[in-house]
Amino acid sequence: MASVEEDFPRGGSAKKPTESKIAVQRTEVDNLFQNLKEGILMLGCVKDVTDFEVTVSLPCGMQGFLSIKNICESYTKLLSEQLESADTEIVFSLHRRSALCNTLLPPGHAVQVCDCQVGSSQRRRSQHQLSINPKLVNKALTSNSLKAGMVLSGCVDSVEDHGYIVDIGLSGTKAFLPREAVKDKYPEELKVGQNVTCGVDEVKNDGRMIRLSLSTPTQACAESEQGWNLTNLLPGLLVKATIKKVTKHGLLLDFLSSFTGQVDFLHMEPEQTDSYTEGAQVRACVLYVDPSSRLVGLSLRTFLTQPGSSIDVSPAGGDRIGEVVKDCKMTAMHHMSGALLELPDNTRAFVHHICRIMDFSPMDQIHFASLRKSVISKRFFRYHDLHAGQVVEGTVSVLLTHGMIVKVSDHIKGLVPRTHLSDILLKNPEKKYIEGMKIKCRVLSVDAENKKLYLTRKKALVESPLPLFLTFSDARPGRVSHGYIVCIKDFGCIVRFYNNVKGLVPTNELSSEPIVSPQEVFYVGQVLKAKVLNCDPAKEKMALSFKAAVEGDTEEAPQPQFDCEVGTKLEAKVLKKSVNGLEVAILPDENRAMLPTMHLSDHMSNCPLLWESLQEGDNISNIVCSSKTKQHVVSFLSKHHKVEFIVTKKPTVLWSLEEGVVAKDFSEITVGMQLVGWIKNIMSYGVFVEFPYGLVGLAPKSAMTNKFVSDTASVFQPGQTVLAKVTNLDEEKRRFLVTLKMSEVISPDGDAQTRLFNGVQERKAVSEMLASRENSDLHQQLSALAVGEKLKLTVDTSSKDSGATFKSDDLTRATILATKHHVMGASLSPGQKATAVVLHVDILSGQVHVSVLPKLVAKKKSLTEGTKYTAMVQHVDKDFAVISLEDTAQLTVIQTSSHLNEIFLTDSERLKAGMCLAAEVIEASCEALQGLPLVSWARSAPNRQRTVSENLTSTKGHRFGDIVRGKVKKVKPTSIMSHWRTGARAACTCPRWGRSQMFGSEVTARVIGGREASSQRFLPFSHPKFTYTIPELTLIPSKLDESADFKAVPTKEKLNGYKVGEKIQCFVSKFVPERKTLEVTTDPSVTGTVELLAMITNPTDASHPEKLYKLGQAVNAKVVEVSSKPQRLMLSLTGVHKLEEHSVARGGDNIHPTVGLLVKLPFGGMGAVAVTDLADAYRPNPLDGCFLLGEENGKWQLSLRPSRLKQKQTKPAKDPEVLSLDKLTAGQIIRGYVKSVGEQGVFIRLSANITGRAQLQQSTKYFVNHHKVLSDHLTPNSLLTTKIVSIDTKEELVHLSLLPEDTGKPDVLPESLGLPLRLLGEERRSTTRTGGNTPEESTVSKKKKKKTKQSKSDENDSGVEVYFREEEDKEEEEVTKSVSVKVAQSSAAPSRLQLAAGFSWDVGLSSLKPASVAHEGDSSEGEDEDGSSKTQKKTRHELEQEKKAAEKALVQRETELMNPSLRPEDAAAFERLLLASPDSSLLWLQYMANHLQATQIEQARAVAERALKTISFREEQEKLNVWVALLNLENLYGTEESLKKVFERALQFCEPMPVFQQLADIYAKCDKTKEAEGLYKTMVKRFRQSKAVWLSYGTFLLQQEGAEESALQRNVDVIAKFAQLEYRYGDSEKGRTMFDKILTSYPKRTDLWSVFIDLMVKHGSQKEVRALFDRVIHLSVSVKKIKFFFKRYLEYEKKLGTPQSIQAVKEKAMEFVEAKGTEAAN
Repeated sequence: MASVEEDFPRGGSAKKPTESKIAVQRTEVDNLFQNLKEGILMLGCVKDVTDFEVTVSLPCGMQGFLSIKNICESYTKLLSEQLESADTEIVFSLHRRSALCNTLLPPGHAVQVCDCQVGSSQRRRSQHQLSINPKLVNKALTSNSLKAGMVLSGCVDSVEDHGYIVDIGLSGTKAFLPREAVKDKYPEELKVGQNVTCGVDEVKNDGRMIRLSLSTPTQACAESEQGWNLTNLLPGLLVKATIKKVTKHGLLLDFLSSFTGQVDFLHMEPEQTDSYTEGAQVRACVLYVDPSSRLVGLSLRTFLTQPGSSIDVSPAGGDRIGEVVKDCKMTAMHHMSGALLELPDNTRAFVHHICRIMDFSPMDQIHFASLRKSVISKRFFRYHDLHAGQVVEGTVSVLLTHGMIVKVSDHIKGLVPRTHLSDILLKNPEKKYIEGMKIKCRVLSVDAENKKLYLTRKKALVESPLPLFLTFSDARPGRVSHGYIVCIKDFGCIVRFYNNVKGLVPTNELSSEPIVSPQEVFYVGQVLKAKVLNCDPAKEKMALSFKAAVEGDTEEAPQPQFDCEVGTKLEAKVLKKSVNGLEVAILPDENRAMLPTMHLSDHMSNCPLLWESLQEGDNISNIVCSSKTKQHVVSFLSKHHKVEFIVTKKPTVLWSLEEGVVAKDFSEITVGMQLVGWIKNIMSYGVFVEFPYGLVGLAPKSAMTNKFVSDTASVFQPGQTVLAKVTNLDEEKRRFLVTLKMSEVISPDGDAQTRLFNGVQERKAVSEMLASRENSDLHQQLSALAVGEKLKLTVDTSSKDSGATFKSDDLTRATILATKHHVMGASLSPGQKATAVVLHVDILSGQVHVSVLPKLVAKKKSLTEGTKYTAMVQHVDKDFAVISLEDTAQLTVIQTSSHLNEIFLTDSERLKAGMCLAAEVIEASCEALQGLPLVSWARSAPNRQRTVSENLTSTKGHRFGDIVRGKVKKVKPTSIMSHWRTGARAACTCPRWGRSQMFGSEVTARVIGGREASSQRFLPFSHPKFTYTIPELTLIPSKLDESADFKAVPTKEKLNGYKVGEKIQCFVSKFVPERKTLEVTTDPSVTGTVELLAMITNPTDASHPEKLYKLGQAVNAKVVEVSSKPQRLMLSLTGVHKLEEHSVARGGDNIHPTVGLLVKLPFGGMGAVAVTDLADAYRPNPLDGCFLLGEENGKWQLSLRPSRLKQKQTKPAKDPEVLSLDKLTAGQIIRGYVKSVGEQGVFIRLSANITGRAQLQQSTKYFVNHHKVLSDHLTPNSLLTTKIVSIDTKEELVHLSLLPEDTGKPDVLPESLGLPLRLLGEERRSTTRTGGNTPEESTVSKKKKKKTKQSKSDENDSGVEVYFREEEDKEEEEVTKSVSVKVAQSSAAPSRLQLAAGFSWDVGLSSLKPASVAHEGDSSEGEDEDGSSKTQKKTRHELEQEKKAAEKALVQRETELMNPSLRPEDAAAFERLLLASPDSSLLWLQYMANHLQATQIEQARAVAERALKTISFREEQEKLNVWVALLNLENLYGTEESLKKVFERALQFCEPMPVFQQLADIYAKCDKTKEAEGLYKTMVKRFRQSKAVWLSYGTFLLQQEGAEESALQRNVDVIAKFAQLEYRYGDSEKGRTMFDKILTSYPKRTDLWSVFIDLMVKHGSQKEVRALFDRVIHLSVSVKKIKFFFKRYLEYEKKLGTPQSIQAVKEKAMEFVEAKGTEAAN
């Protein structure tokens, strides 16, 4: 089924005269209409006809719209001809012709329609544009497919003498409908375009001529012999079908032998549902045909299948649309469709539901209803629900020239005419009304049929207490009401009231003074009181008088005087109930009074409960009159307004009157007096508090609470009881101020307990009153329940996410539920029995909240008064909460607020389930609490939450692409900040510029974005989050062209536009020393990162890479990596963007003794350099210092051999590179590095992938009883000369010898050890141990290192042969390929399990523990020989060394913590540093950068907000730095809106001009030319006197090649700066001309002459420079200044001139001196 609006699910009610009414609620249908396609043919029914559109009811509750242009071609042609005619009468006839749709397509007429378009509009979320054009409906038909008996839809094409030519949409086929065939059904003549549904009687000439008939025979069902197919099977065709299958949602039918169709449950006859069985024969009507899916829908409803029957457009029970129906019974539920509801028909349903009838479908003969609370609770659902005189609230939708559109509800809009926008005519209504504003109006008139609603905003009418004249019958003589003038004539004024009720005020009744010209005294729209002189309702004529209304002579008899003392307890009877209160009669005299709902209780949540429980006729006791002054109060249940008294039932107010804590008159009020009152009205500047005796005081916004209040409406509720203390008195105006602060108001003793008792008793009274009503079994059951009572329940449903629901035999109609927190730990399954404890009973909704937690269901423990417990909140219900006391299983009720004036501005301040409190038992069993304990409780004070102030709105924002002009205020290496002429600021990101040449210049820019900033406009403690937006601008000339296509491109698209390896130009933004990375910008919103190894080509630059590049410098880069999620752009400045084999790359090293050199490569690569590949000549301790050998599994194997790095060298390597075993021969002398020493011998690395072993007996000539002796003298990476004894190529083993007789080198052990020589004939036990193999780890844990001070890399012989992986990065390879050393296994040894042991380069070596550590000393042969199996004790020296090492590590750690230059690496480190330096913006910015590096944008924002709150308001520069960082953050990662908010906030808290300049710099830097230009324009307007702004703007414009002379102000310095900018960025000739003009007007400005000379020396020719010097030395200035210019002239000639020119300068100087001497002498 087609989708409908969420709040309007389909549902309805089948209307039958003699049966219960059925309603259905549907959201989706599991049939064709889940995905309704265009082109589907359906049978529809005309539902409603307007002038130019027809509403058609479609099957399954849908509806479509038929335009008059989609009827047929002949009718469209007729309308077009009349439209083209210029005759006015014909044009009017066109309107009449369109109105003929009502006769062409009368309501109830069945039509075949084609869905030609499925779309949406502003009025309807989804709509179906239909067509009955025969060419579309019958487009699948051909002349040959026409059969007798078919049902065709056509339109009358022409009227002939004996009948009608009908257009059936087939070219070459004429259809004739005889006139006799239509006489019975259409007495009048058919009109052109009229739709008819005909049956084919006869087909002639192969379908070229057919005869039609409107009379359908009784047995006119299609037969299978007629050759039907999907093309000529049209909606409306009657067929005989056989039921194939009966499902829950409908039927499947077989018909016409080869067709299968489906019947939706809505189109089954309700009376015959039980008779539908498989194989039964039925008569069906084709409802819809979908050619694409070959789906056919059928209907079994009699009004479609019985000949002669018609479709009833209106339901039998009358129009009930919009009605709210209670006590509905749900009879069926259909998956994805809805629920069938049976509406009450003098019977009560078992399951109660409330629904609202929304629509009626003629095609389905069923109502559609909704069970949504949001729909049911709507006060106004349709225009029929509104009546004249009602006061309604709405939202301003749009302002028009003739009035204002107000949205009353989702589907109701009204018009406030222009004259009704105010009591006086508004010239500029847009200044008073803005879109989205909530307003209160009164209904003037309603036209429900045409959906027209007229409202008024005239205050005199909206708040009028006088009776309303809704009809002429209401206007009885003598009555007075407010009306408004609609017409002014010489004979009087015509006054209108409501519903077009109007009357005439003759001239003699206008005023007591004679009026000659009424037009000069009155005006149209004026509201005045008018008294009815006489009225004739039959003739609708009425005579009125203004004069009599002013005199006050009315018909109303004087009301009897009712004298009641304020504070006297009264008893009253409820007369009527209204939404806002109860109309009561004071007993026994039955004087009328008003008891507002908010005056029923001190607890606001109890007020609606008490109102609901009270009924008309109930008596109310303990009420008092709050004021003797009579007040005009609206009686909401009657149409009249009466003078009534206000009474109250608030217990606290009653107490204050009894105790005399009141002021009876203003004269009794004194400063410091404390009174009990209630909130009367809430304004933006404070709240008005009303007190007994009619006194009203004002509590200003600052005196409402101790907390900061941004919105007064969110603090108190109207009618809330409060305690107030008088602070100020105004005797003259009889006004006074009060404070509601808890810190200044003293709560009476026992007030909290008394209010708790009153609240609980009020709720108990509600339960009793509801239980006493008739037919209130459920209320009686619920009223018997109490908090803490245990129930035996049965689990109905259970879910971990939503909790569980239960059933109970005693509470059959109640909803029993437990939240997920109250079933935690309990295993519940449907049908399981469970014991639960009652937490809360909602008697109105019938809900019981329970808990099955074991600690609450357990046996209760006794309580002792005065004992303190830790209580936990279990349930919260507005003003009350249920808590449990530790493990006592005791529950009790408390108030959520401990003071009358306590408020909660945020959710975190309110009590929530699961919150812990400190409670103390006052009374173990309190009768007032129905036996529950009475406790006092407390909690820690909530953290102060400050709200966001309103953003700066003084400057008008600019849109993306706006061209702006401004003045440069501040110049940065990467951006400039400018001021617009409007006073706003802007930032423009740009390349590196000179400060002296840019400052104060005027520039033209274009806004390309915005970012958030702040200012010092408001104090930080009052507006901590005040921000505003600084536009981002661009100065690029190509983007300043308004004719150019300038569109905003999202950052994601910009990133995706870069390709790996692409060469781009970018600008240096900043260097991050913590990460040693360079940030560059390619666009204001795109920032790239260059890592250290990708920015240097010389290793010496690695220590200070920041010196290579300057901020704002333009560089060429290559794209290395691009990623949009997360946003990441990695660049390279070395010209290389990826690693390739056999190439040389720079890297950073990390030494690992057993591995070699771990090297970090550019672009995120890692590699390892074996110690044998560090140099061509081995040397001791080689790890002081890459050729890329190859990559495997993402890791590179490297080499630092010069022969690899410089392959062209001819010098042979001393230690050649060994690439394989084939390069080695037995007896060869070769050098290598010690890898490890173990029980099996000494392992020596010969190359990156070849390791040899020298057994212990082949390692030294001395006898050693343990390998540790060797390991002490042969440290890892020791260089040794060895001899190859043998090579086992099959096993890939290399046996080596270190004996002096083999190598010719000294023994590896010194003689000083005094070891015995090895005997020649001694049997070496180690030769028998060949089963063990070396471990792969040679580095043990730090703990073992401290214990033994040795490298324990041995592993005991445990019967397991270990394969050592030399290349640790080949973890997924086969073991045989990664083995570098294998020890031959003895034939005598037992068979061993083979294990692969290896590690990844990603794991630190220190985390790997050799197996020998776990089994140390178990099977060591050497230790067995000596019989020493005990652990060796540490010597004193070893203990001292460990102690020194620990102290050294501690000192190092303390030094690091105290080092201010230490770079923090985690949040804890930053927090520690910020505690010491909270005002350091550098730390805060580093903290933000740390989060941004991890793409934690929100955390970075939070850090910035913290910084702005923490940094002292005196540190203006530090705060400005944070604001700039936040602007940059929002510019890069936020939206334009968020940037604007930050900018506005920054303007409030900082000096505006720097903030503007910073944002302009950011815009310019990010190439947001439009935003930057807009910002600069604002800056030059706002800071027009600042030179810096104009220079910055000028710099910006010149960078964009867009400077204009008109931007120059008449400031000499500014013009000079612009002239300098012209020399640098623009036209030097233009700059020279500007200087000439300046110096002509100001010839004595020697400073400008000096600047002019500097520029000419740099940019001009020698001839021009000499001419300029000649001008300068003849100036009429002081001798000292002329001497300075002569000196410069001489220096210039000495540098660039000739001896002749130098002599000429000296001669001119002499002449000048002589001339001055002569003048002095004279």
